[in-house]
Amino acid sequence: MRHSCAHVMAEAICSLFPEAKLVYGPPVENGFYYDIDLDRPLSQEDFAAIEAKMNEIVKADRPFTRYQMSRDEGMAKLRQEGSRYKLDNAERAEGELSFYVTGTEKDHDFEDLCRGPHVPSTGRIGAFKIMQVSGAYYRGDQNEKQLQRVYGTAWPTAKELRRYLDQLEEAKKRDHRKIGQELGLFLIDPLVGGGLVLWKPKGAVIRHQLESYLRSELARLGYSAIYTPQIGKLGLYRTSGHFPYYKDSQFPPLYEDEMQKALNILWELTRSRGDHAPATEQELDAIEEIRGLDGALADELLAASEQGKQPLFKRIEAALDVSDGYLLRPMNCPHHIRIFASEPRSYRDLPVRFAEFGTVYRYEQSGELSGMTRVRGFTQDDAHLFCRPDQLLDEITGCVNLTRQVLDLLGLKDYRVRIGLREPGSSKYVGSDENWALAEQAVRTAVLNSGMPYSEEKGEAAFYGPKIDFVVKDCIGRDWQLGTVQVDYNLPERFDLTYIGSDNTAHRPVMIHRAPFGSMERFVAILIEHFAGAFPAWLAPVQVFVASVSEKSAEYAAKVRERLVEAGLRVELDVSAEKIGPKKHYARKHKIPYTLVVGEREAAEGSVNVNDRSGKTIGNESVEAFVSRCLKEVNERTVGPAASN
Repeated sequence: MRHSCAHVMAEAICSLFPEAKLVYGPPVENGFYYDIDLDRPLSQEDFAAIEAKMNEIVKADRPFTRYQMSRDEGMAKLRQEGSRYKLDNAERAEGELSFYVTGTEKDHDFEDLCRGPHVPSTGRIGAFKIMQVSGAYYRGDQNEKQLQRVYGTAWPTAKELRRYLDQLEEAKKRDHRKIGQELGLFLIDPLVGGGLVLWKPKGAVIRHQLESYLRSELARLGYSAIYTPQIGKLGLYRTSGHFPYYKDSQFPPLYEDEMQKALNILWELTRSRGDHAPATEQELDAIEEIRGLDGALADELLAASEQGKQPLFKRIEAALDVSDGYLLRPMNCPHHIRIFASEPRSYRDLPVRFAEFGTVYRYEQSGELSGMTRVRGFTQDDAHLFCRPDQLLDEITGCVNLTRQVLDLLGLKDYRVRIGLREPGSSKYVGSDENWALAEQAVRTAVLNSGMPYSEEKGEAAFYGPKIDFVVKDCIGRDWQLGTVQVDYNLPERFDLTYIGSDNTAHRPVMIHRAPFGSMERFVAILIEHFAGAFPAWLAPVQVFVASVSEKSAEYAAKVRERLVEAGLRVELDVSAEKIGPKKHYARKHKIPYTLVVGEREAAEGSVNVNDRSGKTIGNESVEAFVSRCLKEVNERTVGPAASN
């Protein structure tokens, strides 16, 4: 239906703006969009007219009719029409070309190159709304003309559309960027750089509490904490496969000199050609570039190239072993692997579980950056487990149980599991078919044993192995992908990892990647939105706000604060001359779980007047009774009334 609605919107736009050129219009989650080449900028003022025209088309209830043409006939038709974008889309398609019209093949007002499918007729489209327009480059190429991307949403009924629009309004109120600024949790500073998060003191408290909890659990479960650098030699990532695979989303390599750069360029050129193909002209040109830096090395490289690809490859790698560039790491796993490989391992030593809150870097496009959910530098609660094949199922199960424990702790109990499998026939994966089959079977079995609802998604595996993703539904019904568990037979192979088995011979361990939080930045962003900033007491940056009624109770208020801090609570004190009303308003605005109001009566009794974050008065109780009750809530990490907004 949403795909069909995209066609109706495109027809409406073309009817109102005949000079518009259509590019591409797919359905997306909860809606659809269409890229339009139109010199006149569209704005929200145009939406009503477009929607009115769409309603006319829907009311006419015209059929969606498909017809096909041979590839040659279809291409000739598109050339004659002069549609550069549709011609390009057709060239990328395979086989016969498919077209859809609204009406009949002989009697219609609108036609589009499209594979379908569509609903039978325009009248079958439900309730819809145009949402926004933004810029988009054709095929994501910044060298191309910027297009206008018009987004819409469509639902079977008006009631469902209204529910979705209400959800969006609620999401705006909960936007972590807005709340994060209001509560002083984090900062994105343009002078530091887009996508690089600065954790302010209050945000750091939340992160520290999450990390402390997980560290204590990992120690209990037999993990070993490690620390590794955020940078590594390019050779490390060439061995792992990350450098070629993630090259387009990595920061550029760091080179100490021109030789390192030239050798890496030659390495990439040589890697990309066939094993038995002769050296390309580009490779020979790259060798000549090296000649200007080191003539003797260039002669050796040229001689190796005449012997074939592998001799040249080995000579390049030998040179890079001596002097190589560096890379801001896109993954933590290669560093953890090198620690595992640094000493002999016996079958009795396994499983080995390494854990680190490791920071990694990805070069996301600036237009894709968003608060703490899409960033360029982020910290993963990363762990890598090395085990025997007979231990694999138990280790996966342990990782799944830990992730479930973390989500349940935070009240995120509505979740399902998505098993990511490889796409058959795709070349983007590494490793043998046998290892992939073993890994996929282990992942399936662990999920089946857990009893959780799950789905299998082909093409969603990591390039090195299948994975389990936890998809969590937040309190307003949005889905978020959080924790992950991934099985890897391939990196142990690439790094030649071994352990000595009970038969006194070398065996290959299996590796598991797992991260219950995923990234600290994204996880905290989701918690901000889930709780709308009203964190459970154990996570709240400030747990208690102490406010004096007047100057007469200021000294007592300070003593109350001192006792709470002594007990280990995070406390803010206000003994200013401000009236108590504005003080309580401040505490509610900053979503502090408890406000203790102290006046002359409380000072005389040694009590406090307790208010929750909604402003409701709980009543008077002794300082010690409040401390005991609050500490119980914090230590048990409850997500109860104090976490409600």
